[in-house]
Amino acid sequence: MKLTITADSPDAPYEQLRGQVAAQARAGILPAGHRLPTVRGLADELGLAPNTVAKAYRALEADGVIETRGRNGTFVAATGDGPAREAAHAADEFARRARRLGIDRADALAAADEALRAAYRD
Repeated sequence: MKLTITADSPDAPYEQLRGQVAAQARAGILPAGHRLPTVRGLADELGLAPNTVAKAYRALEADGVIETRGRNGTFVAATGDGPAREAAHAADEFARRARRLGIDRADALAAADEALRAAYRD
């Protein structure tokens, strides 16, 4: 696993770490079942605070990219579709909430499109 954290990046160190691990898992560089270093071990290796690595691991776990197996460690999740599954779940929740609020389909789509545009601005 090759990870690089750059101090002059506009992204916070935990976000750099999260993004690199997620990208390597999606690309198969980190295969399903690959054991990740401990929080402390990776923090020492990268020169980061353990809380920074723990924050990245929590975000990756929430995204379905990695899974923690208690004392056995942290591993790349068995399913490579974790992010897609999470996005589908979020879209489903959005659709249900929009309907409960009485928002019609066209307005809900417009709201989702605007949120995506804002999220993907560089």
